[in-house]
Amino acid sequence: MNIRQKIKDFAARRKAIRELHMLDDHTLADIGISRSQIRSAVVGR
Repeated sequence: MNIRQKIKDFAARRKAIRELHMLDDHTLADIGISRSQIRSAVVGR
């Protein structure tokens, strides 16, 4: 994987995290994650 792809992937993960943080707790619960799990849900750890 080249550096350009790594930067694109990093930006996509940051965007997903930012968008999930904008959801309310009830909506997060509906999709099965809590606010504290957002980062690991996106990153996959």
